[in-house]
Amino acid sequence: MIRKLLAKLVGGSPRPKRRTGKKRSAPKKKKPAAKKRPSKKPEKEMGRVVAFFRIPVVAVIRVKQGTLKPGERIWIKGHTTDLKQTVTSIQINHQPVRAVRKGQEAGVKVSARARRGDRVYRLK
Repeated sequence: MIRKLLAKLVGGSPRPKRRTGKKRSAPKKKKPAAKKRPSKKPEKEMGRVVAFFRIPVVAVIRVKQGTLKPGERIWIKGHTTDLKQTVTSIQINHQPVRAVRKGQEAGVKVSARARRGDRVYRLK
């Protein structure tokens, strides 16, 4: 009421009242269904990274299934890691080996940082 009187004296119009109800929105349009792409999933998880060393840039991998040999393509995937590469060097206790079997741990030379808990997959 005071605003109306002041508005008459000053010559301006009073401020409009605020709406207290919900805004009405236009009806939502249905989006077309996304096309399903064939999944490019690798084989089953073959191991996990149990340690990482920065200076020689080596990830210690515990093999859970199958074998890991030099020349194979692997994919190290984690929360912040996404690394695809060919295995060039595998060592156990600083000795090069030809293959790592299920249950063994080995150091694998990697090209970028890997973190403990990252999953290791074999790529075809």
